[in-house]
Amino acid sequence: MLFNSAEYLIFLPIVILLYFVLPVKAKNPWLLIASYYFYMCWNAKYALLMLLSTVITFMSGIYMEKIKEAGYEPAREVKLKNIVVAISFISNLGILFFFKYFNFAAELVTDFFALFNIQMHTPSFDVLLPVGISFYTFQALSYTMDIYRDELKAEKNFFQYALFVSFFPQLVAGPIERSKNLIKQLSVVHKFDWDNFREGILLILWGFFLKIVIADRLAIFVDAVYNAPGYYSGGFLIVASFLFILQVYCDFYGYSTIAMGSAKILGIQLMENFQSPYLSTSVAEFWRRWHVSLSSWFKDYVYIPLGGSRNGKLRKYINLMIVFTASGLWHGAALTYVVWGALNGLYQVIGEVTKPLRDKLVRLLRLNRESLGHRIVCTIITFSLFAFSMIFFRAQNIRHALQVIKGIIYVRNPWIFFDGSLFLSPLDYKLVLPMTIFLGILLFADVCKARGIAIRKIIMQQDYWFRWLFIAVSVAVILVFGIWGPGFSEANFIYFQF
Repeated sequence: MLFNSAEYLIFLPIVILLYFVLPVKAKNPWLLIASYYFYMCWNAKYALLMLLSTVITFMSGIYMEKIKEAGYEPAREVKLKNIVVAISFISNLGILFFFKYFNFAAELVTDFFALFNIQMHTPSFDVLLPVGISFYTFQALSYTMDIYRDELKAEKNFFQYALFVSFFPQLVAGPIERSKNLIKQLSVVHKFDWDNFREGILLILWGFFLKIVIADRLAIFVDAVYNAPGYYSGGFLIVASFLFILQVYCDFYGYSTIAMGSAKILGIQLMENFQSPYLSTSVAEFWRRWHVSLSSWFKDYVYIPLGGSRNGKLRKYINLMIVFTASGLWHGAALTYVVWGALNGLYQVIGEVTKPLRDKLVRLLRLNRESLGHRIVCTIITFSLFAFSMIFFRAQNIRHALQVIKGIIYVRNPWIFFDGSLFLSPLDYKLVLPMTIFLGILLFADVCKARGIAIRKIIMQQDYWFRWLFIAVSVAVILVFGIWGPGFSEANFIYFQF
């Protein structure tokens, strides 16, 4: 079931209505049933995989709690807990590997031996990638680690824990919630609150605007160019690459916002997954603002356990490369994602290595890093570096990515930016002006967010007639420029494939 579908617009009100009218003891069981139904709308049998992951991580928490209470010697307690954690991680990551990475790994092995003229016949399986498996697996494993680190008591109620893993607003594409945040909220009885309802509606509308009005429109041009990079020349590739990073941002940000809004109406506060990332002035800052739930997950559960920055600069750089390469692999079983992740890790390493030189140049040239001009230049550089890496993220394979890069470097048709031929492509000239306005609205919203100005809070403080007028205009814009606009088709969210 897609957020941007008629089914969800029927499903969500029913879930909310029954949640608030049912007796206290029936509220969470109802949410659990609704969450599994939501997931099973894609593929019912794959709900068993989520249930298996839930059982394994729930039992691992119970066993670790019993080990702590048994009064073992510290060394034996640590050893037993390590065994439980190992079983939990190996089994969960094993399931993830089989469904997401087995065929990819088999192809790599075959290609490797082919370099030495050795033919290897590795098995392959025709299996469908379960929707959201990377998200709910990582969320469940974070619970295991929190119990292991004594940061959380094991949940004794299986159905309560199952709801934490499967909570429908953030089930298939995040944010990857921490057990310390979400389990605690799910254990509280939530009453209907008009402020939560109004804020949730505003969040959902903003998410629909980002997804349907901006992302899905940009996708028409981006898909056409990237599906045939040999057909389109340099200028088109530049525009498509630029528009893609706006598309993927609005697509994923839109999903996260709809998830936040849906949960907010139920009284649940999900974490902010995006903090105006395209206003970042460095790559390091960018990754603190982009896909915050995943970045912080890798930081807490991979980077810090590897030693972080505690064991010297060389080890820090190695740890950064490991984390970002793993993050790239998390996004998909393809070399393009690995290169994308490694490239962003390399950006960070280069930034760390060159920092003393850059600091010296700033002093010599007497530059003011806090000036608007300096910040704009740094933002453009950061934006451009990320845009370049996203060529690998979007391309179908490495060959296509290199083809796009070559086409961008050797621009042979710069006139398309001036003679109007750009608009003879899938980029509909009728949508250029409204799309420019909509992207301006996005920029304005991101600037406000970066400065701590909560626009939806301001809207909620206005008179009721203004709030209703704002909602009516928002719905009209979404219908006219989104659902009812030319070329509309109900599109999946990009991060569903991860």
